[in-house]
Amino acid sequence: MKESLGRYSRQMLFQPIGEEGQKKLLLSKVLIVGMGALGTVVANHLARAGVGNLVFCDRDYVEMSNLQRQTLFDEDDVEQFLPKAVAAEKKLRKLNSDIKIEGHVTDIASHNIEEFMEGVDVIVDGTDNFQTRYLINDVAYKYGVPFIYGGAVSSRGMGATFIPGKTSCLRCLFPTHDSSGQTCDTIGVLSPVVDIVASLEALTCLKLLTGNEEEVANELMTFDVWKNHHFSMKLGSANDQCPTCQLKEFPNLTQSDQDQVTTLCGRDTVQVVNASPFDLKEWEEKFDSLAKKTKRTPFLLRVHLYEGETFVLFPDGRTLIQGTEDVSRAKSLFSKYIGM
Repeated sequence: MKESLGRYSRQMLFQPIGEEGQKKLLLSKVLIVGMGALGTVVANHLARAGVGNLVFCDRDYVEMSNLQRQTLFDEDDVEQFLPKAVAAEKKLRKLNSDIKIEGHVTDIASHNIEEFMEGVDVIVDGTDNFQTRYLINDVAYKYGVPFIYGGAVSSRGMGATFIPGKTSCLRCLFPTHDSSGQTCDTIGVLSPVVDIVASLEALTCLKLLTGNEEEVANELMTFDVWKNHHFSMKLGSANDQCPTCQLKEFPNLTQSDQDQVTTLCGRDTVQVVNASPFDLKEWEEKFDSLAKKTKRTPFLLRVHLYEGETFVLFPDGRTLIQGTEDVSRAKSLFSKYIGM
């Protein structure tokens, strides 16, 4: 044990962590939902810090525009059309071969999120939408696991930590959240903002895992690095009628995933979830005479249609239809080639 702890010697010199804290980290398990800009920075920090078991999920694959801020990826990942969860797992294993790392290529939803909760000590937000965050919030309060929230867009960042039984929850803070259309894909984002938010998420995670919960701020922090603004406010008391932390109804967790067609805001992409998994080799053969071009990897099948759009099929049954945000158009193409 002493020898394996040697790589963390500088971290253990920090008195609030020390050797005992480091041992706690090595026995801990963290679930990161989303392996994009925030998730890659968080995972990088936690892997280097020696968190013993890192589990993360992401539905997407690496594109060239990701490289500006998604720090675990490179141009080879883009060339190979690697799913983000696969590329991240490969990189993290090179950073720390002593810990357990599990990357899952999947779309987190109410029907599968609980599969990843066994033994989890902290859940970290690496997502880019509030529907998924409400789902994480529900599962965190159902299982009594701290949930670290973070967001970054343009030059702005924000974050908060929700601890079941001790703080109000995300739904108390934001009872509803209507999309403003302001996403990284519509108004951009500065990479340093992502680093700041995600680094604070990772830092909070280390506090929680090493038994330093009293050092976690009970507040929502917001800042704008371009305009030099910073503001924090206390989380406040829980809403007596909150369906998550008070009534224990967990609405996003208990509802069925009825909406199998989702527009990815600002991405010019619609996601359609098929009822059954895809055999990529089989579908490559089917599209061979129907499409302009196909490219299959072990993780996905990319199909360029004569109509102009592109299908990206994943083994778990998901299809990204790129080149349109028109749901009717996407469903029509999906029905034509795959069947609704």
